[in-house]
Amino acid sequence: MSHVALICPPFPSHLRVFEALGGELLRRGHQVTFLLNAGAAPLSPDAPLGLMRREAGAADGRDLEALLARAARPTGPLGILRTVADAATLTDELCRAGPAILAEIGADAIVGDAMEPAAGLIADHLGLPFVSLSAALPVHHDPTVPLPFLSWPYDPSERGLKRNRGGERVARLLLTRQRRTIAAWAARFGLPPRDGLADCLSPTAQISQLVPSFDFPRPPASHRHMVGPLRPLGSDASAGDDTGDGRPLVFASLGTLQGHRAGIFRAVAQACRELGVRCVVAHCGRLNPREAARIGADLVTDFVPQAETLRRAAVCATHAGMNTVMDSLAAGVPMLAIPIAFDQPGIAARIVHHGVGERLSRVLVSPGRVKASLARLLVEASFRDRARAIGRDIAASGGVALAADIVEEAVLGRLPRIGTGRNG
Repeated sequence: MSHVALICPPFPSHLRVFEALGGELLRRGHQVTFLLNAGAAPLSPDAPLGLMRREAGAADGRDLEALLARAARPTGPLGILRTVADAATLTDELCRAGPAILAEIGADAIVGDAMEPAAGLIADHLGLPFVSLSAALPVHHDPTVPLPFLSWPYDPSERGLKRNRGGERVARLLLTRQRRTIAAWAARFGLPPRDGLADCLSPTAQISQLVPSFDFPRPPASHRHMVGPLRPLGSDASAGDDTGDGRPLVFASLGTLQGHRAGIFRAVAQACRELGVRCVVAHCGRLNPREAARIGADLVTDFVPQAETLRRAAVCATHAGMNTVMDSLAAGVPMLAIPIAFDQPGIAARIVHHGVGERLSRVLVSPGRVKASLARLLVEASFRDRARAIGRDIAASGGVALAADIVEEAVLGRLPRIGTGRNG
C-alpha cells in the first residue's frame, strides 16, 4: 500500500472534501497524511481516525484567521490583490517546508487541490505521482468557458470567446503575485518554467466534484474526471430539525466563511415568513447568540446535517459554494443563489444556465427580491424537475469511491500521461 499526501488550502470546505477522499484511501489500506499550512483549522470531529497531519511554515508573523476573514470579505480590486498575495504566501510556505516533510514521512504520491500550486510544484520536484482535485470549480483552461470567478453565461460565439479572452487578460494581471511565486519556485526546484496555476495541474489525472450535466460544455479529455461530490460513504444519516407542521422548508446556508452575513439571512427569513414557509438557517458558527436571535427564522443554528436537511427542503438559499450546491442537486432541490466570492459567481451562472434555480446579486438582496425568487422556485415545477435530473446523474457518478480508484490508478502508474504540456 502507498503513503498518499494530501495538500489543500486551509479553507474548511476544501478540508472536508479532502477528508472524504483521505478516509476512503485509508479504508483501502493506504497511509494518508495531510500537509497543511501552520495554523490551519483542525480536521473535523467526524474525520476518520488514522488521518495524519503535518504543518508547513510557522504561524508566527501571520494570522491565518485574519487571512481567511479577508478572503471571505471581497472589497473590489484591492481586496482581490490582497487575497492573491495571501494565497501566494501560503504557497511559499508549503514549497519551502513541504519537500523535506514529504521526504521524511516517505510519501509515495500527492493529491493536491487544484487551487494550491505548491502541490504540483512539489510533486514534480520530488518526482512523485500526482493527482489534481478541484474542491471548487475546475481551473483548467477552456476558451469557451468563463473563468471560475466570473458570473458570465456560457457563450461559444465569437463575441463570447472575445469576452473570455478579455477576462483572462485581466485575471492574469490580478494574479501577478501568484504567477511570480510559481515561477520563482519552479526555478528554485530546477523545473521547466511555469506561468500560472494551470501549469501546476496534474497532466495525468484531474478530478472535479462536478457532473457533466451541471457544467458548461467542455471538450472531452481522458485525464479529466467528473466524479460528483466527494462525501464519506454512508455519511449524514441522522435527521435534523423536523417540526412536522407540513409547511415547505427553505434551508439557508452561506457556507463556513460567509455565515457572518446576518443581513442576507434576515432577508431570507422575512421572505419566508411572508410566504408562510419554514426557514432553517445554518450560520456555521459565524454568528453570536445575539446576532442569531435577530434573524427571525424558525430555526437558527450553527450546523445541521446538511444532506439530510436538504432531502426535506423545498428550496435552498445559498452562497453557491460547491459543496452546498452539489448537496442540493443530489437532493433534487432548486436554489436561490447569492454568490459572494471565489468561484461562487461561476457556480451561480451554472445554476441559471441549467434552470435549477435563480440568482440574486448580494448587493441587491432585499426581502422583496428574495420573496419573488422564492415564490417562483416554490411553485414552478421545472426548477425541481431539472434539479432532480441532475441529482440522478450525481447518484450514478461514482463520488468518493471513483475518486479513490483514480488516485490508486495514478499511484500504480497505470494511467497514461496525456501529452507533454502542463495546462491540462
